[in-house]
Amino acid sequence: MSEIRRRDPRKEWIARNRRHPQHLSVLAELGSSAGQGAASEWLGPGGLVRRNPHAVGFMGPNGLKRIDRSGVQQGAGGGAGASAPAAERKPLVEIEAPAFLVAVVPDMAGGRLSGHDRDLLGLARRLADADPEAPGAVLAVVIGAHKEEGFGDAGVDRLLQLEAPELDGYAPEARLGALAAVEEAWAPRHWLVPDSRLGGADLGRRLAARLGERPATGVWQLEADAEARGEGGSGWRCTARGAANTVDIQRPLPRIALALAECAEPVSETRHAAEPLTLPRPLPAQLSRIEDLGQVAVDPAGVALAEAEFILSAGNGVRDWDGFHRAARVLGATEGASRVAVDDGFMPRDRQVGATGTWVTARVYVAVGISGAIQHLQGIQPCEKVVAINMDPGCDMIKRADLAVIGDSAAVLEALVALVEQQREEKRHAA
Repeated sequence: MSEIRRRDPRKEWIARNRRHPQHLSVLAELGSSAGQGAASEWLGPGGLVRRNPHAVGFMGPNGLKRIDRSGVQQGAGGGAGASAPAAERKPLVEIEAPAFLVAVVPDMAGGRLSGHDRDLLGLARRLADADPEAPGAVLAVVIGAHKEEGFGDAGVDRLLQLEAPELDGYAPEARLGALAAVEEAWAPRHWLVPDSRLGGADLGRRLAARLGERPATGVWQLEADAEARGEGGSGWRCTARGAANTVDIQRPLPRIALALAECAEPVSETRHAAEPLTLPRPLPAQLSRIEDLGQVAVDPAGVALAEAEFILSAGNGVRDWDGFHRAARVLGATEGASRVAVDDGFMPRDRQVGATGTWVTARVYVAVGISGAIQHLQGIQPCEKVVAINMDPGCDMIKRADLAVIGDSAAVLEALVALVEQQREEKRHAA
Protein backbone atom coordinates (compact mmCIF):
# COMPACT_ATOMS: atom_id res chain seq x y z
CA MET A 1 0.00 0.00 0.00
CA SER A 2 1.51 3.31 -1.07
CA GLU A 3 1.94 6.04 1.49
CA ILE A 4 0.06 9.27 0.84
CA ARG A 5 1.82 12.45 1.94
CA ARG A 6 -0.53 15.05 3.37
CA ARG A 7 0.20 18.74 3.20
CA ASP A 8 0.40 20.93 6.30
CA PRO A 9 -0.56 24.46 5.16
CA ARG A 10 0.56 25.98 8.47
CA LYS A 11 4.07 24.51 8.17
CA GLU A 12 4.29 25.72 4.59
CA TRP A 13 3.36 29.20 5.79
CA ILE A 14 6.01 29.05 8.54
CA ALA A 15 8.59 27.92 5.97
CA ARG A 16 7.90 31.07 3.96
CA ASN A 17 8.04 33.35 7.02
CA ARG A 18 11.68 34.00 7.96
CA ARG A 19 10.77 35.81 11.18
CA HIS A 20 8.63 33.04 12.63
CA PRO A 21 10.28 31.46 15.72
CA GLN A 22 9.87 27.96 14.24
CA HIS A 23 11.08 28.91 10.76
CA LEU A 24 14.40 27.02 10.84
CA SER A 25 13.05 23.88 12.48
CA VAL A 26 10.15 23.66 10.02
CA LEU A 27 12.51 24.18 7.09
CA ALA A 28 14.68 21.33 8.33
CA GLU A 29 11.61 19.11 8.81
CA LEU A 30 10.28 19.78 5.33
CA GLY A 31 13.72 19.16 3.89
CA SER A 32 14.14 15.82 5.65
CA SER A 33 10.64 14.67 4.66
CA ALA A 34 11.41 15.48 1.05
CA GLY A 35 14.63 13.49 1.19
CA GLN A 36 16.93 16.44 0.58
CA GLY A 37 19.58 18.08 2.72
CA ALA A 38 18.05 21.55 2.78
CA ALA A 39 14.41 22.60 2.53
CA SER A 40 14.75 24.81 -0.50
CA GLU A 41 11.58 23.52 -2.20
CA TRP A 42 8.41 21.60 -1.35
CA LEU A 43 5.09 20.64 -2.92
CA GLY A 44 2.54 23.45 -2.94
CA PRO A 45 -1.30 23.30 -2.61
CA GLY A 46 -1.91 23.04 -6.35
CA GLY A 47 0.64 20.33 -6.94
CA LEU A 48 3.25 22.88 -7.96
CA VAL A 49 6.70 22.88 -6.46
CA ARG A 50 7.27 25.89 -4.20
CA ARG A 51 10.80 27.22 -3.76
CA ASN A 52 12.24 29.08 -0.82
CA PRO A 53 13.67 32.36 -2.21
CA HIS A 54 15.67 32.86 1.01
CA ALA A 55 17.59 29.59 0.78
CA VAL A 56 21.35 29.84 0.53
CA GLY A 57 22.40 29.73 -3.11
CA PHE A 58 18.83 30.09 -4.45
CA MET A 59 18.83 30.67 -8.22
CA GLY A 60 16.55 33.56 -9.09
CA PRO A 61 14.47 34.00 -12.25
CA ASN A 62 17.33 35.83 -13.98
CA GLY A 63 19.77 33.01 -13.36
CA LEU A 64 21.59 34.87 -10.57
CA LYS A 65 22.48 33.18 -7.31
CA ARG A 66 21.02 34.81 -4.23
CA ILE A 67 23.50 36.44 -1.83
CA ASP A 68 22.96 35.41 1.77
CA ARG A 69 22.85 38.52 3.97
CA SER A 70 23.33 36.55 7.19
CA GLY A 71 27.01 35.95 6.48
CA VAL A 72 26.75 32.17 6.09
CA GLN A 73 28.02 32.18 2.51
CA GLN A 74 30.92 34.42 3.49
CA GLY A 75 31.89 31.95 6.23
CA ALA A 76 31.29 34.52 8.94
CA GLY A 77 29.65 32.02 11.20
CA GLY A 78 26.92 34.42 12.30
CA GLY A 79 24.08 33.19 10.12
CA ALA A 80 21.47 31.03 11.69
CA GLY A 81 20.57 27.73 10.13
CA ALA A 82 23.90 26.94 8.49
CA SER A 83 24.07 23.20 7.94
CA ALA A 84 27.87 23.17 7.94
CA PRO A 85 30.68 25.68 8.26
CA ALA A 86 31.71 27.30 4.99
CA ALA A 87 35.21 25.86 5.32
CA GLU A 88 33.83 22.31 5.31
CA ARG A 89 31.87 22.95 2.12
CA LYS A 90 34.98 24.00 0.20
CA PRO A 91 36.92 21.30 -1.70
CA LEU A 92 40.18 20.35 0.02
CA VAL A 93 43.33 20.70 -2.08
CA GLU A 94 46.40 18.69 -1.05
CA ILE A 95 49.74 18.86 -2.84
CA GLU A 96 51.84 15.90 -1.79
CA ALA A 97 55.06 16.52 -3.72
CA PRO A 98 55.20 20.13 -5.00
CA ALA A 99 57.56 20.95 -7.82
CA PHE A 100 58.60 24.19 -6.10
CA LEU A 101 57.67 26.51 -3.25
CA VAL A 102 56.38 30.07 -3.22
CA ALA A 103 57.22 31.57 0.18
CA VAL A 104 55.00 34.27 1.69
CA VAL A 105 55.94 36.25 4.81
CA PRO A 106 52.67 37.79 6.07
CA ASP A 107 52.62 40.78 8.42
CA MET A 108 50.15 39.02 10.76
CA ALA A 109 48.99 42.25 12.40
CA GLY A 110 47.46 41.37 15.76
CA GLY A 111 48.39 37.73 15.25
CA ARG A 112 45.95 37.21 12.36
CA LEU A 113 46.02 37.42 8.57
CA SER A 114 45.12 40.89 7.35
CA GLY A 115 43.38 41.67 4.08
CA HIS A 116 46.77 42.58 2.61
CA ASP A 117 48.17 39.20 3.69
CA ARG A 118 45.28 37.35 2.07
CA ASP A 119 45.75 39.27 -1.18
CA LEU A 120 49.41 38.26 -1.13
CA LEU A 121 48.49 34.61 -0.61
CA GLY A 122 46.12 34.87 -3.56
CA LEU A 123 49.02 36.15 -5.65
CA ALA A 124 51.16 33.24 -4.47
CA ARG A 125 48.44 30.81 -5.51
CA ARG A 126 48.54 32.18 -9.05
CA LEU A 127 52.26 31.47 -9.21
CA ALA A 128 51.95 28.02 -7.64
CA ASP A 129 48.97 26.84 -9.73
CA ALA A 130 50.15 28.14 -13.11
CA ASP A 131 51.33 24.71 -14.32
CA PRO A 132 48.77 21.96 -13.53
CA GLU A 133 51.25 19.24 -14.50
CA ALA A 134 53.89 20.44 -12.03
CA PRO A 135 52.04 22.43 -9.36
CA GLY A 136 53.88 24.31 -6.67
CA ALA A 137 52.97 24.84 -3.03
CA VAL A 138 52.46 28.04 -1.07
CA LEU A 139 54.64 28.21 2.03
CA ALA A 140 53.60 30.70 4.71
CA VAL A 141 56.47 31.72 6.99
CA VAL A 142 54.90 33.04 10.22
CA ILE A 143 57.24 34.70 12.67
CA GLY A 144 56.12 34.67 16.30
CA ALA A 145 52.93 33.47 17.97
CA HIS A 146 49.61 33.87 16.18
CA LYS A 147 45.87 33.36 16.67
CA GLU A 148 44.97 32.59 13.06
CA GLU A 149 43.00 29.41 12.33
CA GLY A 150 42.21 29.98 8.66
CA PHE A 151 45.55 29.47 6.91
CA GLY A 152 44.09 26.66 4.82
CA ASP A 153 41.15 28.79 3.70
CA ALA A 154 43.61 31.52 2.68
CA GLY A 155 45.47 29.16 0.31
CA VAL A 156 48.41 27.92 2.41
CA ASP A 157 49.78 24.45 1.59
CA ARG A 158 52.72 24.46 4.02
CA LEU A 159 52.94 26.40 7.28
CA LEU A 160 56.23 27.19 8.99
CA GLN A 161 55.98 28.93 12.35
CA LEU A 162 59.20 30.38 13.74
CA GLU A 163 59.10 31.11 17.45
CA ALA A 164 62.00 32.31 19.56
CA PRO A 165 62.38 35.04 22.20
CA GLU A 166 64.76 37.01 19.99
CA LEU A 167 62.13 37.16 17.21
CA ASP A 168 59.54 38.97 19.35
CA GLY A 169 58.94 42.70 18.95
CA TYR A 170 61.00 44.77 16.53
CA ALA A 171 63.90 42.47 15.66
CA PRO A 172 64.70 42.88 11.95
CA GLU A 173 68.16 41.33 12.17
CA ALA A 174 66.93 38.21 13.95
CA ARG A 175 63.99 37.85 11.56
CA LEU A 176 66.29 38.25 8.58
CA GLY A 177 68.45 35.43 9.95
CA ALA A 178 65.36 33.24 10.26
CA LEU A 179 64.37 33.88 6.64
CA ALA A 180 67.94 33.13 5.55
CA ALA A 181 67.61 29.75 7.28
CA VAL A 182 64.40 29.09 5.32
CA GLU A 183 66.21 30.00 2.10
CA GLU A 184 69.00 27.60 2.93
CA ALA A 185 66.58 24.76 3.74
CA TRP A 186 64.14 24.97 0.81
CA ALA A 187 65.28 27.70 -1.64
CA PRO A 188 61.76 28.89 -2.67
CA ARG A 189 61.31 29.87 -6.29
CA HIS A 190 59.70 33.16 -5.23
CA TRP A 191 59.54 35.22 -2.05
CA LEU A 192 56.45 37.40 -1.63
CA VAL A 193 56.37 40.04 1.11
CA PRO A 194 53.72 42.74 1.73
CA ASP A 195 54.99 46.21 0.83
CA SER A 196 53.55 47.72 4.00
CA ARG A 197 54.54 49.92 6.91
CA LEU A 198 53.94 47.12 9.38
CA GLY A 199 57.38 45.65 8.79
CA GLY A 200 57.03 43.84 5.49
CA ALA A 201 58.54 46.63 3.40
CA ASP A 202 61.65 46.81 5.59
CA LEU A 203 62.06 43.03 5.97
CA GLY A 204 61.59 42.37 2.25
CA ARG A 205 64.30 44.84 1.28
CA ARG A 206 66.65 43.40 3.90
CA LEU A 207 66.04 39.90 2.53
CA ALA A 208 66.76 41.02 -1.04
CA ALA A 209 70.06 42.58 0.07
CA ARG A 210 71.02 39.41 1.96
CA LEU A 211 70.27 37.16 -1.05
CA GLY A 212 71.79 39.54 -3.59
CA GLU A 213 68.55 39.91 -5.51
CA ARG A 214 67.05 42.98 -7.17
CA PRO A 215 63.50 43.04 -5.80
CA ALA A 216 60.34 44.41 -7.37
CA THR A 217 58.61 46.85 -5.01
CA GLY A 218 55.10 48.29 -5.16
CA VAL A 219 53.83 45.34 -7.23
CA TRP A 220 50.11 45.54 -7.91
CA GLN A 221 49.59 43.39 -11.01
CA LEU A 222 50.94 40.11 -12.40
CA GLU A 223 50.52 38.56 -15.83
CA ALA A 224 51.97 35.57 -17.66
CA ASP A 225 54.81 36.26 -20.10
CA ALA A 226 55.53 33.40 -22.50
CA GLU A 227 58.55 35.18 -24.01
CA ALA A 228 60.20 35.50 -20.61
CA ARG A 229 59.67 31.79 -19.99
CA GLY A 230 61.31 30.97 -23.30
CA GLU A 231 64.36 33.01 -22.38
CA GLY A 232 64.82 31.11 -19.13
CA GLY A 233 63.01 33.66 -16.96
CA SER A 234 60.19 33.16 -14.49
CA GLY A 235 57.48 33.31 -17.14
CA TRP A 236 55.77 36.23 -15.39
CA ARG A 237 55.77 39.97 -15.81
CA CYS A 238 54.82 42.32 -12.99
CA THR A 239 53.57 45.89 -12.94
CA ALA A 240 54.80 48.05 -10.07
CA ARG A 241 54.18 51.60 -8.92
CA GLY A 242 57.10 54.00 -9.15
CA ALA A 243 58.03 57.68 -8.97
CA ALA A 244 55.88 58.30 -5.87
CA ASN A 245 52.98 56.30 -7.34
CA THR A 246 52.83 58.45 -10.48
CA VAL A 247 53.98 55.88 -13.07
CA ASP A 248 53.72 52.13 -13.63
CA ILE A 249 56.86 50.13 -14.29
CA GLN A 250 56.78 46.75 -16.05
CA ARG A 251 59.56 44.23 -15.63
CA PRO A 252 60.06 40.45 -15.44
CA LEU A 253 59.06 39.09 -12.05
CA PRO A 254 62.17 38.61 -9.89
CA ARG A 255 62.61 36.10 -7.06
CA ILE A 256 61.64 38.65 -4.42
CA ALA A 257 58.55 40.81 -4.83
CA LEU A 258 57.04 43.31 -2.42
CA ALA A 259 53.36 43.59 -3.32
CA LEU A 260 50.71 46.18 -2.50
CA ALA A 261 47.23 45.50 -1.16
CA GLU A 262 44.69 44.28 -3.76
CA CYS A 263 47.50 42.80 -5.87
CA ALA A 264 45.32 39.70 -6.42
CA GLU A 265 42.02 38.17 -5.43
CA PRO A 266 42.19 36.31 -2.12
CA VAL A 267 41.48 32.58 -2.14
CA SER A 268 37.80 31.87 -1.52
CA GLU A 269 36.74 28.77 -3.47
CA THR A 270 39.11 26.16 -2.04
CA ARG A 271 40.78 25.23 1.23
CA HIS A 272 44.29 23.86 1.47
CA ALA A 273 46.05 21.51 3.84
CA ALA A 274 48.35 24.03 5.59
CA GLU A 275 50.64 21.18 6.67
CA PRO A 276 53.10 22.23 9.38
CA LEU A 277 56.81 22.31 8.56
CA THR A 278 59.86 22.57 10.79
CA LEU A 279 63.36 23.72 10.00
CA PRO A 280 65.84 20.87 9.63
CA ARG A 281 68.19 22.70 12.01
CA PRO A 282 67.55 25.07 14.92
CA LEU A 283 67.79 28.78 14.26
CA PRO A 284 71.31 30.12 14.74
CA ALA A 285 71.91 32.50 17.63
CA GLN A 286 71.57 36.14 16.58
CA LEU A 287 73.39 39.03 18.24
CA SER A 288 71.06 41.96 17.61
CA ARG A 289 72.28 45.54 17.67
CA ILE A 290 68.72 46.83 18.13
CA GLU A 291 66.91 47.00 21.46
CA ASP A 292 63.11 46.97 21.39
CA LEU A 293 61.71 49.40 23.98
CA GLY A 294 58.10 48.31 23.49
CA GLN A 295 55.11 49.76 21.71
CA VAL A 296 54.23 53.43 21.83
CA ALA A 297 50.67 54.35 22.76
CA VAL A 298 48.74 55.41 19.65
CA ASP A 299 45.56 57.46 19.43
CA PRO A 300 42.87 55.08 18.08
CA ALA A 301 41.49 57.94 15.96
CA GLY A 302 44.72 57.89 13.96
CA VAL A 303 44.66 54.16 13.23
CA ALA A 304 43.61 53.13 9.73
CA LEU A 305 40.45 51.05 9.60
CA ALA A 306 42.19 48.19 7.81
CA GLU A 307 44.68 47.90 10.71
CA ALA A 308 42.36 48.57 13.66
CA GLU A 309 41.78 45.82 16.24
CA PHE A 310 38.73 47.40 17.91
CA ILE A 311 36.19 49.37 15.85
CA LEU A 312 33.09 51.24 17.01
CA SER A 313 31.02 51.83 13.88
CA ALA A 314 27.97 54.09 13.51
CA GLY A 315 25.05 53.88 11.16
CA ASN A 316 21.77 55.54 10.36
CA GLY A 317 20.36 54.64 13.78
CA VAL A 318 22.76 56.95 15.67
CA ARG A 319 21.20 60.24 16.73
CA ASP A 320 23.53 61.37 19.52
CA TRP A 321 26.83 61.82 17.66
CA ASP A 322 28.53 63.57 20.57
CA GLY A 323 27.78 60.55 22.73
CA PHE A 324 29.09 58.21 20.03
CA HIS A 325 32.42 60.08 19.73
CA ARG A 326 32.76 60.17 23.53
CA ALA A 327 32.13 56.42 23.71
CA ALA A 328 34.85 55.79 21.11
CA ARG A 329 37.34 57.87 23.12
CA VAL A 330 36.51 56.20 26.45
CA LEU A 331 36.57 52.68 25.00
CA GLY A 332 39.76 53.32 23.02
CA ALA A 333 38.09 52.26 19.77
CA THR A 334 38.73 53.34 16.20
CA GLU A 335 35.68 55.00 14.68
CA GLY A 336 33.96 53.56 11.61
CA ALA A 337 30.70 54.25 9.81
CA SER A 338 28.21 52.83 7.35
CA ARG A 339 27.76 54.35 3.91
CA VAL A 340 24.54 56.09 4.97
CA ALA A 341 26.29 57.89 7.83
CA VAL A 342 29.08 58.98 5.50
CA ASP A 343 26.72 60.14 2.75
CA ASP A 344 24.77 62.19 5.30
CA GLY A 345 27.98 63.98 6.29
CA PHE A 346 28.28 62.70 9.87
CA MET A 347 31.56 60.84 9.25
CA PRO A 348 34.45 61.33 6.78
CA ARG A 349 34.74 59.12 3.70
CA ASP A 350 37.89 57.35 4.92
CA ARG A 351 35.87 55.93 7.85
CA GLN A 352 33.39 54.05 5.64
CA VAL A 353 33.32 50.30 6.29
CA GLY A 354 32.18 47.76 3.71
CA ALA A 355 32.73 46.50 0.20
CA THR A 356 32.34 50.07 -1.10
CA GLY A 357 34.65 51.42 1.61
CA THR A 358 37.29 49.60 3.66
CA TRP A 359 37.38 45.87 4.40
CA VAL A 360 38.21 45.48 8.08
CA THR A 361 39.73 42.60 10.07
CA ALA A 362 39.13 43.82 13.62
CA ARG A 363 39.14 41.48 16.59
CA VAL A 364 35.99 43.23 17.88
CA TYR A 365 33.58 45.16 15.66
CA VAL A 366 30.70 47.00 17.36
CA ALA A 367 27.95 48.06 14.93
CA VAL A 368 25.79 50.83 16.43
CA GLY A 369 22.54 51.51 14.61
CA ILE A 370 23.61 49.66 11.44
CA SER A 371 20.94 47.53 9.76
CA GLY A 372 23.43 45.45 7.76
CA ALA A 373 23.40 46.04 4.02
CA ILE A 374 25.11 43.28 2.04
CA GLN A 375 28.05 45.55 1.16
CA HIS A 376 28.62 46.28 4.84
CA LEU A 377 28.39 42.61 5.84
CA GLN A 378 30.93 41.70 3.18
CA GLY A 379 33.33 44.31 4.51
CA ILE A 380 33.23 42.97 8.09
CA GLN A 381 33.34 39.29 7.15
CA PRO A 382 36.87 38.58 8.55
CA CYS A 383 36.12 40.24 11.92
CA GLU A 384 36.55 37.84 14.84
CA LYS A 385 33.67 39.07 17.02
CA VAL A 386 30.76 41.28 15.93
CA VAL A 387 28.53 43.09 18.45
CA ALA A 388 25.33 44.73 17.18
CA ILE A 389 23.35 47.45 18.97
CA ASN A 390 20.04 48.04 17.24
CA MET A 391 16.35 48.66 17.84
CA ASP A 392 15.26 46.17 15.13
CA PRO A 393 15.66 42.55 16.28
CA GLY A 394 15.04 41.28 12.75
CA CYS A 395 17.70 43.27 10.88
CA ASP A 396 20.51 41.47 9.07
CA MET A 397 23.23 42.86 11.34
CA ILE A 398 21.57 41.21 14.35
CA LYS A 399 21.61 37.88 12.47
CA ARG A 400 25.31 38.30 11.69
CA ALA A 401 26.31 39.37 15.20
CA ASP A 402 27.91 37.11 17.78
CA LEU A 403 26.32 39.29 20.49
CA ALA A 404 23.21 41.44 19.94
CA VAL A 405 21.88 44.21 22.18
CA ILE A 406 18.32 45.31 21.41
CA GLY A 407 17.74 48.86 22.59
CA ASP A 408 18.37 52.55 22.03
CA SER A 409 21.99 53.05 20.96
CA ALA A 410 22.45 56.30 22.90
CA ALA A 411 21.28 54.74 26.16
CA VAL A 412 23.36 51.60 25.66
CA LEU A 413 26.54 53.55 24.90
CA GLU A 414 25.96 55.88 27.83
CA ALA A 415 25.56 52.93 30.20
CA LEU A 416 28.65 51.24 28.75
CA VAL A 417 30.77 54.38 29.15
CA ALA A 418 29.58 54.81 32.75
CA LEU A 419 30.47 51.20 33.55
CA VAL A 420 33.95 51.49 32.01
CA GLU A 421 34.69 54.74 33.82
CA GLN A 422 33.50 53.23 37.12
CA GLN A 423 35.78 50.20 36.73
CA ARG A 424 38.75 52.39 35.87
CA GLU A 425 38.10 54.55 38.90
CA GLU A 426 37.96 51.48 41.15
CA LYS A 427 41.26 50.21 39.76
CA ARG A 428 42.83 53.61 40.27
CA HIS A 429 41.79 53.67 43.94
CA ALA A 430 42.89 50.06 44.42
CA ALA A 431 46.35 50.86 43.07
